[in-house]
Order: sequence, then C-alpha cells, then structure tokens
Amino acid sequence: MIPQEKLEALIARFEKIEAEMMSTTGAEEIVRLSREHGELKDVVEQAKVLMSAREQLGELKELSEGDDAEMAKLAQDELAELKETIPNLEQDLQIMLLPKDKADDSSVILEVRAGTGGDEAAIFAGDLYRMYQRYAQLQGWKVEILSASEAEMGGYKEIQASVNGDGVFAKMKFESGVHRVQRVPETETQGRVHTSAATVAVLPEPEEVDIDIQDSDLRVDVFRASGPGGQSVNTTDSAVRITHIPTGVVVIQQDEKSQHKNRAKAMKVLRARLYEAERQRVDAERAAERKGMVGSGDRSERIRTYNYPQSRVSDHRINLTLYKLTDIVAGDGLDEVIDALITQDRADRLAEMQDNA
Repeated sequence: MIPQEKLEALIARFEKIEAEMMSTTGAEEIVRLSREHGELKDVVEQAKVLMSAREQLGELKELSEGDDAEMAKLAQDELAELKETIPNLEQDLQIMLLPKDKADDSSVILEVRAGTGGDEAAIFAGDLYRMYQRYAQLQGWKVEILSASEAEMGGYKEIQASVNGDGVFAKMKFESGVHRVQRVPETETQGRVHTSAATVAVLPEPEEVDIDIQDSDLRVDVFRASGPGGQSVNTTDSAVRITHIPTGVVVIQQDEKSQHKNRAKAMKVLRARLYEAERQRVDAERAAERKGMVGSGDRSERIRTYNYPQSRVSDHRINLTLYKLTDIVAGDGLDEVIDALITQDRADRLAEMQDNA
C-alpha cells in the first residue's frame, strides 16, 4: 500500500514545479522544469484518482454501518466493488513510480548483422531490418540508414540505421540479442529446413552532452571508399575511419561521397557505442540486476526464434509463442511481442521493489 504521505508529497512537488514554471525566465531552468512536469503529470493524476478512491472508501464504510438499511445495502455493494478497484489503482501507480531508464526517451542506433548460416543468415538479417523499418514507420519514427554491407544473394552482411523519435529506446531495447530463423532457404533443393541466425543491437543515441569525447582521444584516418571486390567507388579520400584510442572502438563510414558527411555519421555511431559501453559498465558494477532480467542485451543469448514451417514466433525470455509469423515479420504484429516484454519487465521490477520494501 502506497502511504498517503507519499501521494501528498508527489502532488505538492508537482504544484511547486508549476509555480516555478510561472515565475522562472531562464531557458535551461524552464527546460528542466518542463521535463520534470511532463514526467510527473500522469503520475499525479493517478495519485489523485487513488486518493479520491480511498476517501470514497471511508465514506462508504460509514454509510454501510449506518441506521438506514437501504442506504447501508447500497453502500456495501459499492464498498465491495471499490475494495477490488483500489489495489489495481495502487499497482498501476506503483508501476508508474518505477525508476525510469534515463535512455528510454532516446532515439537509437539499430545494428543488424548476419550470424551463422551463410547466405541465408544475410537474407534473414535483411528480413529483420525491414521488420524494424516497418515497425518504426507505424510508430511515426524516422529511419535513416547509416551504413550497409549488402550480401550477394540478398539481404545484408550488416546494416546500421538511426531510428529517431520519442521513446524509441523504451520500445526497442528488448530487441538486442540473437534472433534465430528456421525455414527452407530459396537455394535449398532438397526442401530441408535450415537454422540461421542474425544479431540485433539497439544502442541508445545520446545527446552530445551525455558523452564527452576529446579530439585528442581520436585517431582519424581517411581513404578511398571501396565497393564489392575492393574496387574504388570514387576517386577521392572520402571514407573515414575513427578510432577512439582509450577504448579501442573503431568506426568506419564510407557510404557518403563527402568526407564531412562520413565523419559526422561515424561520430554519431561512435558516440552511441561509447554511451552503451558506459551504461553496461555501470549496470555491471551495480550487481543488482535481476536474475533472468528481460532484455539484458547479451548478444550471446538466443532471444527469439522465427519458425516458418509452423508460422510460429517464440520469445524465449518470457515463454511467449505466437502463431502470427507473417504479421510479426511484416512489422505490423511486432507490437504484441514488444508490449508483452515491456509488461513482463514492469512486473519483474515491481515484484523486486515489493520484495525489497
């Protein structure tokens, strides 16, 4: 049960923020207050609904014990219903009060790479990228390919894309890991089902203020971009390779004809990789990660299987199986999987919070 004092404190904090917003003129302070106001608005509304329900509960208890038999009967019926409603209101509020991942509002760098399975793995990597591309379109997000290495038989050896929008990481973060496909490849003459895999990484894209990269920590090399077979695709040194010396992280960009554009894209990817590495370091140091945490992002784990003969998609982290493979791979049905992962993650964190209370 959430203490009444905590509910009152939330409302008081919200009202104080609103008052400060009316009197503050500093741009940075207004931005900070607006962000906190936006984060608390729904929470405070839910807190007021809960407080009202609790107040109504007290009134109904008095009426149910009164001398008016008819009124007491009506109050008892409403009381029984309200006693079932209040725990649900409290749980909803507890979920809203769960610590929020700082990166949840971030746009992301999406990386899809072919794994084991040769040509079929590359084709599957292409299928996964198109699934996410369609899903992003349905969410109203903007997708921009940063780099792509196409495979001879179709699909991609690897592809990187920037996905921009509100709350992209909050939805996409559980997609990191190894995705496995079971199907008969187009090149298979015997009709045998093959198993292939592709790796997905979803990296939150930080604001420049989140990661401090010193010029002295970078080694920048330029060279001529090359295409399949090693032939030069232009006659100028437009390709860029940036090495972050302290960590050894290397990023290469050569898709653009402009060296300036390639460098800008490379820095964008480098910043995201360094940010994600720092996030993982902090998470590891906390050592408070839940056992079996949903969406740990460990690329060695097999998180999902797409079985074409049975039209089945199975997410192994939450034991979810859906016979909607066509819709999911098309991007239209992916929301059902992602929403289930988010719900399970919230339930796990809520249970952990209650255990530690």
